[in-house]
Amino acid sequence: MSYPRFHVTKAMIWIPLILILAIAAACGGTAATPVVVEKEVIKEIEKEVIVEKEVIKEVEKQVIVEKEVIKEVEKEIVVVATPIPSGATSGAMQPAGELNIGQSSLGTFIYHPSIAGNPAIYVVSTTMGEGLVRFDKNRKAAPQLAESWSIADDTLTWTFNIRPGVQLHKGYGELTADDIIYSYQQWGGEDAVHARSSFIKDFWVNPEGSVEATDSHTVVVKTAKPWISTRALEFMRHVGGTSGNVVSKKQSEELGVEDAKLDTAMTGPWELVETKTGEFWKMKAFQDHWNKVPAFAELTLWELPEESARLAGFQTGQLDTFIMSFDNITQVEKVEGALLNSVGLISQSGMNVYGQLYTGIGDPDQKGDFDGDRAWVSANADINSTEWANARLVREAMTIAIDRQTLVDTLLGGFGAPLCIRDWGGFEHLMPADWTCDYDPDRAKSLLAEAGYPNGFTIDLTTAIRGVAAEVEACEAIGAMWGEVGIDVKLHRIPYQTLRPQLVGRTWPGATCHAISIRLEPMLGLNNYLDKSTFNYGTFHPYLNENIGGVMGELEDAARMEKTLEMYDWMAHEQKLGFGLYTIEGVVPVGPRIQPWEYTSFSDIRLPNGYENIVPR
Repeated sequence: MSYPRFHVTKAMIWIPLILILAIAAACGGTAATPVVVEKEVIKEIEKEVIVEKEVIKEVEKQVIVEKEVIKEVEKEIVVVATPIPSGATSGAMQPAGELNIGQSSLGTFIYHPSIAGNPAIYVVSTTMGEGLVRFDKNRKAAPQLAESWSIADDTLTWTFNIRPGVQLHKGYGELTADDIIYSYQQWGGEDAVHARSSFIKDFWVNPEGSVEATDSHTVVVKTAKPWISTRALEFMRHVGGTSGNVVSKKQSEELGVEDAKLDTAMTGPWELVETKTGEFWKMKAFQDHWNKVPAFAELTLWELPEESARLAGFQTGQLDTFIMSFDNITQVEKVEGALLNSVGLISQSGMNVYGQLYTGIGDPDQKGDFDGDRAWVSANADINSTEWANARLVREAMTIAIDRQTLVDTLLGGFGAPLCIRDWGGFEHLMPADWTCDYDPDRAKSLLAEAGYPNGFTIDLTTAIRGVAAEVEACEAIGAMWGEVGIDVKLHRIPYQTLRPQLVGRTWPGATCHAISIRLEPMLGLNNYLDKSTFNYGTFHPYLNENIGGVMGELEDAARMEKTLEMYDWMAHEQKLGFGLYTIEGVVPVGPRIQPWEYTSFSDIRLPNGYENIVPR
């Protein structure tokens, strides 16, 4: 059998890895001396309870009811062993060898909270960066750089207790509250391009609130309004396109942002060594990491846009794992010693239909590129107008012209399921039965004719390339399906780093197939339909601006879900302003040199993470 040739650059002429498997004596050294400390701890006690509502109070004994788990926060005398940093443990094995990972896209390494965007934010979060919290397998917030946090009785005062002893890269010393405040206020800065920058600003830089470091490891934020914890922690989390990684304040002040952004000091288990745009990002194990020093000494992410190159690298042993589409599973299974690791539901894909900018029509300062002559765009924001009715018929034709089941069965190899309403992946059991999108090309043609487009119309279509399996192939297949009902599709393949400014600026003229994470709850997707959001799905409307805030501000879980259902029923089911495509299950190829590994965070696993947990086989 012949395989596609693997293009080798000078930077990829690797010396064969020699993994020195040192036979270590059971990590010798003396046991740590126990000390008695007084600390605030969170205990989880499983109980059968009837939950009326979630109550969060900061009192002498706090009871947080969250489904079937009661978390009690109380003062306790605890005996703990004096912690020894992993990298400094006496007799521990030193990192050895190199990990090589094949990525579809990296982009240029420019990383500072004031200017960083995707894909850099996402890729950095899987390797070098860390946030205040991570999310566990159940998508529940868990400590990371914040050892603990609490919300006061007034629902406005947040206290973050920063983990002591965390070291920053590049010799910048111990992480402090000042680094936390600096990082998040930069993420919410005036020129920041983070997808949630306007919301980060509202939380961390609100002039009606306050932010204070009450000591070197405590941050107190007084917000101007109550925040749902899930919504706030989404942009303070570890891993994901909306994650908020923490950087060294001192580095930025000493070197300036222009230099710091090229060699950023963070806190993760991997420390930046070198990058070359279009080729690789090279990192080394951070020996002073507070939690887990990697077993491998070096990690290199290789940018290989063509999957044939990534597959060939895996087949020849040059790559230990790579971003893989499902149609290459059989090829991976032929590699001697290779394994496939299933990681569950990792992503959901949806169709963003741009140009539906229905606020400020006719205003010279209106955001983006509004053109009411586009078939799917109404020239009139009134949902009772003829223009609106015709544009809605077009959008309905577009969604039912897509054979989602065929996409899942063929391009995803059955590793997924059709999804009619975007943002609801993983929550399908809560969706109303009438949220359907049955494939019906004949009816799609009839709807187009009824709307005044019997011969179809022209639309630009591209994949927002995020490194998710089969994303380009699926989008191009959708283009062909639209062609079958008379829509003239102009297909594009645009690197996400090039496409994103057009999406943020609301100037992309057509539609995008856009894969996102499985939401912590569907409500979070509504952020992308607000005209003030930095990143937007290309759609906003006065009704959405007026009502989304009421969903976001509802602190009671059941009432918030009810309002979320109402909002999506109007926006996605009735008006077809955007639509879902399918969910995706993750399968990761594991090369013969390494063991399958556990992820560190589970809030967004479109890209693998937890590389620090990989050990040699």
